[in-house]
Amino acid sequence: MTAWCATVGRLATDVRLPAGDGPFPAVLVRTPYDRTRHEAEARGWARRGFAAVVQDVRGRFASPGEWHPYTHEAADGAAAVRWIRRQPWSDGRLVAAGASYAAHCALVLALDAPEDARPDAVITAVPALGLAETAREESGAERLLSRLGWWAAHGDRPDSDEKALAEALAADPALLTHLPLTGLPERLGRNLPSWPGLWRAHDRGRLVAKAVHARLPLLAVGGHHDHFTEDTVALWRAWGGPSARLLLGPWGHSLLASPGPGAGPAHRVNLGELYVRWARRALAGELAPGRHGAQGLGGADLWLPATAEGEPRPHRTRLLHGRAFTADPGRPVRSDDLTVPADGPPDRCLLITPPLPRPLDVVGPVGAHLRATAHTPSADWAARLVALSPEGTAERLAVGIVRRAEPPGSEAEFTIGLGRLARHLPAGTRLRLEIAGHHFPAHARNPHTGQDPVTAARLLPSRREVDPDGVALTLPVLPSRPAPTDPAQEILR
Repeated sequence: MTAWCATVGRLATDVRLPAGDGPFPAVLVRTPYDRTRHEAEARGWARRGFAAVVQDVRGRFASPGEWHPYTHEAADGAAAVRWIRRQPWSDGRLVAAGASYAAHCALVLALDAPEDARPDAVITAVPALGLAETAREESGAERLLSRLGWWAAHGDRPDSDEKALAEALAADPALLTHLPLTGLPERLGRNLPSWPGLWRAHDRGRLVAKAVHARLPLLAVGGHHDHFTEDTVALWRAWGGPSARLLLGPWGHSLLASPGPGAGPAHRVNLGELYVRWARRALAGELAPGRHGAQGLGGADLWLPATAEGEPRPHRTRLLHGRAFTADPGRPVRSDDLTVPADGPPDRCLLITPPLPRPLDVVGPVGAHLRATAHTPSADWAARLVALSPEGTAERLAVGIVRRAEPPGSEAEFTIGLGRLARHLPAGTRLRLEIAGHHFPAHARNPHTGQDPVTAARLLPSRREVDPDGVALTLPVLPSRPAPTDPAQEILR
């Protein structure tokens, strides 16, 4: 095995070759998170016959230039692909791979680069598709905590400080309540000139729209507890290449390093080995056409086909309290606390289902339909679904948030999408549905004035009413469980 560091288009690049004379297929990983952290991954690829090329993106770690997230990756990646294909150790075949931001780098190579610089296959894990997708929910609600954490750690600097936000919050617990949000970098003590531009991005869905025209195989990997689950599935469904594979487990953004609730021994997958086997078959043209894959059923320790999806079924709810409540930005419902206040004026509408008479396999998108009123010109409606076990433990299952603008005091009907579930619920489980005006600090507080939450300096309370007879919780329930599948067989078929 041979390894060295090269400069490709002025960017720092590590190359690791397999033993033998070659030439070899290559795998390219472009990352803003320090290429040296990928040494073990590169060695793994090289041991299995791939030339592994790992590059720091422009302006990060050992690569010179200015760091502008999501800006130069197609052009810089194309230069790296062309360089690789000119090398005597390259057989011309190339897989672009990456996770999170690095998945964006791989995707823009596949979708935006000139034809001669495109890879032959692409592996994307927990893909951060672009500024707009990472900044906001599809409805427009701002993802405050995750974005400030990322910008504090990586924004406008050549290196990273993963503990930056945690340390800042320890020193200043009220940090995230600072207004306007555009002034948060100053409160952090950081110069972050790119921070305002994050919130001006409005090209959500661009890569998914381009994926329809893709002409190469895709392997998309995600977690049901990841920020980008919906983007991962949308990419897989839209992919126009000859084959698309999806692996979706009960994992968080760090995949197997952050197993979520319901993960079992069967959900521990050797992703590195699976990537290599898939890449070999993709480059050899041995994958069956069409969309296939597997999704882990949390709480049941097994895998189902990725195409399995339940039938939408309404579930009756009973109002506990909060038919009328006040969404007060001064005491918002917290995203990091499942406790429901037992006294004081209600801050949310709280509904509950009877205990489930039988076990349910819930697989697919969850929705909550409301008939409700806000007495302010702008209102966020956050819905959180919590499972209450027969033993009394509470577990968050799903969350969704929408932004509405109706004349104050007018009743409206709308549906809040709570994302996707793949979860076995035992008999006796009760489901608690919370309807609130905030989900903070995961999401920014709506000022309720109609002003942009990013620039607003004044927040007002919002009086709300929910018609409990107009609430419909819809769960996608499998009428019968399909035969369990082997995730490797589904990915490699």
